[in-house]
Amino acid sequence: MASKTFDTIIVGGGSAGSVLANRLSARSGNNVLLLEAGQDTPHGKVPAAVLDSYPGTAYLNPAYTWNRLKVTTEVIPHNNPGEQAPPLRTYEQARILGGGSSINGQLANRGAPTDYDEWEARGAAGWNWNAVLPYFKKVERDMDFDGPWHGREGRIPVRRIFPDLWPEHAKAVGQAFEQAGYKYLLDQNGAWEDGYFPITISNAYERRVSAAIGYLDPGTRLRDNLTIATDTQVSELMFDGQRCIGVKAVVAGRPQEFRGQEIILSCGAIHSPAHLMRAGIGPAAHLREHGIAVRSALPGVGQRLQDHPAVAVAAFLKPHARIIQDWSRRHIYTGLRYSSNLPGVPAGDMFTVVTNKTSWHAVGEQIGSFIIAVYKTYSETGQVRLRSAGWSEEPQVDFNLLSDNRDLERMMDGVRRFAALHLTPVMQGVTSDPFPASYSDKVRQVGLLSRRNKLITDALAKALDGPERLRRYLIQTLVMEGTTLQDVLTDDDKLEAFVRKAAVGVWHASCTCRMGAPDDPMAVVDPAGRVRGVAGLRVVDASVFPVVPCANTNFPVLMTAEKMADTILAGT
Repeated sequence: MASKTFDTIIVGGGSAGSVLANRLSARSGNNVLLLEAGQDTPHGKVPAAVLDSYPGTAYLNPAYTWNRLKVTTEVIPHNNPGEQAPPLRTYEQARILGGGSSINGQLANRGAPTDYDEWEARGAAGWNWNAVLPYFKKVERDMDFDGPWHGREGRIPVRRIFPDLWPEHAKAVGQAFEQAGYKYLLDQNGAWEDGYFPITISNAYERRVSAAIGYLDPGTRLRDNLTIATDTQVSELMFDGQRCIGVKAVVAGRPQEFRGQEIILSCGAIHSPAHLMRAGIGPAAHLREHGIAVRSALPGVGQRLQDHPAVAVAAFLKPHARIIQDWSRRHIYTGLRYSSNLPGVPAGDMFTVVTNKTSWHAVGEQIGSFIIAVYKTYSETGQVRLRSAGWSEEPQVDFNLLSDNRDLERMMDGVRRFAALHLTPVMQGVTSDPFPASYSDKVRQVGLLSRRNKLITDALAKALDGPERLRRYLIQTLVMEGTTLQDVLTDDDKLEAFVRKAAVGVWHASCTCRMGAPDDPMAVVDPAGRVRGVAGLRVVDASVFPVVPCANTNFPVLMTAEKMADTILAGT
């Protein structure tokens, strides 16, 4: 394998890489090599946690993530150097074939038409809504609906669990939404309008269908012109002058080189810009700080990092309202799209999902939550920078969530809105003891799958189902982070402090190698994914988004890879 020259080398076997490997190798004359740092997931050997309809044992499993990646999410102060730096947080990024689609919540949505029209307005010619809709349809095999919005022949099945099968908590939430004036929509991926709906999921017959399962199926793997190398971490991009000619990698602990006519980075919005910067492609001054010779001075590499800021309002679920596991292990059934109506902000800018359990363990089954996300975010001051020139060191990642005041304002409004919803009779019928919730590292630690955590949570769950006074005490001392529901409803200062501290990203890192016009100094790639200033190198993943869409990013990534694959096959 090392001596062979491939037509295309794809670095990263996540959602984008899986699509590209399938589509580019469908042309028999193309020799394609797919490199993935994590483990393989071949048919018949997909780990049970990955196949599970409930994702909580996959996305918190250190076997499937980059374990040394830490990020900051709070705004970093620039005008007060003496102020304490924000804390580092764990940020799960997938390290397994299929990437995020192998561990995510399986939410399969697309975003607003206005998102993609904005992409084109920002310089991504040919990426408006009418241009991308056919590729969204190409991705999916919709098991419920057809018509102009839907695909029926794609490699990723999508479906919904309708209200007659919702647990009592989800049904009550639907009633509460109706009483608050929100419309019921059958189809989240139909016309873009406000309302609540059954969440669309990339799941068939109660099993996850990742990009690797859908696109790297047994038939695709039989192709003579497709090579898949897992447990293979790329350490360096190789160049001959300004042309990228291959990669150096560590394969099962041993160094190796692979040569290709074209190299495609599909490592995600954190690792793709890091690869570029280590190769001398990026902000010149920053590269020189680390002793890296500048190959192409692109100030936009690693800049304008985005994610969707989110916080939660949670509550104890009364026993009759909890999930019945007899027919589904899903934990999210219901979503709500609504408009903040802030001046100049497009409709449907806010998104809330309702979780009917919050973790795999017994306490998680007793807690439900509203996860409130600013889906049309204006915070664009995040960045990915190198800590050193060494390939094995994770980059420095600062999201600067809520750096735009419109995001902070809408998040505060969302917390007020869903805190108040818990005080309605319909919600009080299924919940008690509501509280503002933070996805802190403490919560993550308890969420790790271990015998110790199971024993602790089993004991705590029994106590929570005991006397009301004991439950209230345990929730206040062990579960809450110090801010009460009354605080966020009556004290704006406490609400703002909670939101600033508690807001986290939802694993939708995007925009660090943006597509743009030739005259845009911050553009990193052209609308075909080609990296500016060098030859033989493209980026195809969420980092090329000009702005993060109002969606969970997995389906926009799949769409992007499908569209880029067509472009590459057309020779442009």
